[in-house]
Amino acid sequence: MIDKTMLSSLQPASLAPKAAAPATGTEIGKQFGDFLNDALTQMNNQQAEADKLSQQYIMGEITDPSQALIATEKVSLGLELAVQTRNKVIEAYQDIMRMQI
Repeated sequence: MIDKTMLSSLQPASLAPKAAAPATGTEIGKQFGDFLNDALTQMNNQQAEADKLSQQYIMGEITDPSQALIATEKVSLGLELAVQTRNKVIEAYQDIMRMQI
């Protein structure tokens, strides 16, 4: 017969629930700020790459226009995502400010 002590000894210690320290608002804000900063840096790098590919196509160094078009479309989608994210954050902020205490 299997009892509870045998089952508990079969579970690895990594599956045991761990008590994590709750993150403070300052830490969460810093992490979110770092995330946004990294995302904007990546978007800027993609824009620079798309510009470089467009210039190479114009100069005749690249014969396949699809590379430049794909890079430009990626940047366009990234910018649209950033704008929509900004709009949602502003909308959430305005909703919070309208709440009555």
